[in-house]
Amino acid sequence: MNKKNILQRGFTLLELLVVISIIGILVGLGAVSYTTAQKKARDSRRIGDMRAMQSVYEQYYSDSANSYQYPADCGDTAIITYAPSGWPEDPKNVTPYTYANDCKVSSYCFCAALEGGTGNSGSAATDCSGLNSGTGFFCVKSQQ
Repeated sequence: MNKKNILQRGFTLLELLVVISIIGILVGLGAVSYTTAQKKARDSRRIGDMRAMQSVYEQYYSDSANSYQYPADCGDTAIITYAPSGWPEDPKNVTPYTYANDCKVSSYCFCAALEGGTGNSGSAATDCSGLNSGTGFFCVKSQQ
């Protein structure tokens, strides 16, 4: 065995450092895109929950026993019977939605803050006056 074969058997320190830095860059990019995907998924869930709440309130309104009125109190326990899986919870905080709500006998408005800022409202105004005027919140309001 000559000296030339012995020296060519391993990697140099520079080659190892280059490979490690490339792996580090790839892991960093993957973590950023994973975080963005998580935010988008939570925002999709929030939008779905807001639409489900809208459906529950519209079912409550159309029930003849309720005299075509919405509940005057957002926390009315009578409305939970129209939500078979219970009141939806925020996917990040795992608490019931408490962002912005306004319930009256003649109308309602619910808004949820979004992480990605791709909603239909620029504010969580409890009268839904900011609908279609910006981003950052997703709001639903009474349809009757």
